[in-house]
Formats: sequence, structure tokens, C-alpha cells
Amino acid sequence: MRSDANIAGPMTDPVPGPRTESMGEDVSRETPPPMDDTPIGRAAQLAVEALGRAGEGLPRPEQTRVMVVANQKGGVGKTTTTVNLAASLALHGGRVLVIDLDPQGNASTALGIDHHAEVPSIYDVLIDSKPLAEVVQPVPDVEGLFCAPATIDLAGAEIELVSLVARESRLQRAIQAYEHPLDYILIDCPPSLGLLTVNALVAGQEVLIPIQCEYYALEGLGQLLRNVDLVRGHLNPALHVSTILLTMYDGRTRLASQVAEEVRTHFGDEVLRTSIPRSVRISEAPSYGQTVLTYDPGSSGALSYLEAAREIALKGVGVSYDATQAHIGAQSDPSMVEGMQ
Repeated sequence: MRSDANIAGPMTDPVPGPRTESMGEDVSRETPPPMDDTPIGRAAQLAVEALGRAGEGLPRPEQTRVMVVANQKGGVGKTTTTVNLAASLALHGGRVLVIDLDPQGNASTALGIDHHAEVPSIYDVLIDSKPLAEVVQPVPDVEGLFCAPATIDLAGAEIELVSLVARESRLQRAIQAYEHPLDYILIDCPPSLGLLTVNALVAGQEVLIPIQCEYYALEGLGQLLRNVDLVRGHLNPALHVSTILLTMYDGRTRLASQVAEEVRTHFGDEVLRTSIPRSVRISEAPSYGQTVLTYDPGSSGALSYLEAAREIALKGVGVSYDATQAHIGAQSDPSMVEGMQ
């Protein structure tokens, strides 16, 4: 484990540079230099700041943290959260593997990984016991990030797994046999509670649940928590819900604040202080085969995922997270969200 000296320090002012004490009656003391006072200039400065913070590094866990990103509701940001948190952790200096267990293969697409039918994939690992190391590919543009892709073959894996020996623990065995050093493994689950998700829950130690800040946010969540309890009781005693992440947060709406308050009241310290705002950039990035961290590192989405990754890393080693030092701002400043989109 790294010493405290390697822990990333507080985020700096998102608009760095000298301040002018007096430039006339119409200019405030907090006005940045005129050359930077444009949307493009501010976005460039934010991008530099974001990438600078990403390179600071964070404490690495003593052993690999296997995190299952699950929620049987569709459209809550599971895949988006998986790939962007993974990229954030890698940019912070970690070695991270994304396992795409969703037959749609959206995580593979977002990471720029080829996953057509002939590509060795996680299907071959689960059904044919192919070593995980033979299907893992490095992610372009993000050093330290790797992906085990999903192909369309995975759509039939639920049925094929039924008749196989140790059908619930095949992914766990593959991960245990993987010899390359890793700090984090993030498993992107399909929007269901079938055998693929059960394999992920048996293989993981932590469950990360993205919850969208919209009506019916908690609907159906009870079934997922019951399944986690069942897997913990019968197959994986180490499994626990460690992290709740609020996604699609829009500070301009009362509903988002009410949902956030309800989730925090219900789950307490498991909820990250950082929320992920609604952002056009987050939605656009996968169409370019990128995460938002490389597509637009100065956007509100990129900054939020970087901060969420820092919070997850510090929680994992028992270091308290000081939210007052974080200059995300996007959760409470709607104008910032609009400007960065």
C-alpha cells in the first residue's frame, strides 16, 4: 500500500491562473484574465486541470478489489458508470480490468474494443473455460485499463450455463486463475438477475449500484438486495453492497434533490458524496469508442467520475474523503452543467 504522501490532494480551483485585483468598476476581483474568459478557454483549462488531477495517483488497495456494477433496471447508467469509473481509476494510476457481461457489449464499444462474433470473449471463458488472459485486450488511449469483451454469443450463455458444472462460479474461477496484477476489476452486468449476474455476484466482493435520480429510482431494488443476500448466504460470504452512486443528477429539478435525499437516508454512508450529473458529453462519448474522460476531460461528467473514483479509492483503504475540498460544482450549479454540455 502506498504511503499517505501518495494520496491525491485536494482538487484545485477549476479555473486556475492569476486574478486581477482591479480592472475597472465593471470587472469583479474574481474575474479570470480576458484571454481565458471564453467557453473554449474555460473548457481547455478544465481539461488540463482534470488530466493533471488524474495523474496525481491514489493509494492502491492491498489486494484486487472486484466490484460488481449491478441494477436490474435498465437505463440507470450501469455501463456508463463501469467504463468511466474504470477509466478514472486507471488515470489515477491503477491497473483496472473491465469484464463485460452484458450481451449487448456496450462496455466493449465504449472502450473502443473490437467485439464482433469471432473475437475471443468472456463467452469463451464462461462456456469453454478459456483462460481469461487469452481474451483480455488493452484499452486504447488509457494506460493501465483492460477489457474482457462481450460478443453476441453471450446472449445464449444463460441457457448454456444451466447444464454446466459449477455454473454459478465459472467467472470466479477464471478471475482467480488470472495471474496479471490488478488493482480493480469492474464487472458490467446485464439488466437482469439471471445466471450471468449470479456469476458476477459470486466472483465479486463488492456491489456498486448506480441509481438514477428519477421517479421510481428505488423500484425493484429490493429484489437485487435480496439476491445479494442469497448469494452471500449460500455462495459468497464476502459479498456486500459497498457503494451507491447517484446518476443523472439535475440540480435544477426538485425531484432529483428529493430522490438523492431519499437514497442517502435509506443507504447512509454507502452513498458516495459525489453525484454524476446529466451531461450530453457522457452520452456522446461511446459513439466515438471513448469514455468521457478521453472524449471531453473538462466536462462536468468527466470531473464527476474522476471525483467518484477518488472517493471509492479512499474509502477502500479507510481514508476519509473531504467533500469540501472537491470543486465539482456541477451538482449544485446548473449553469455549469449547461455550460459544459
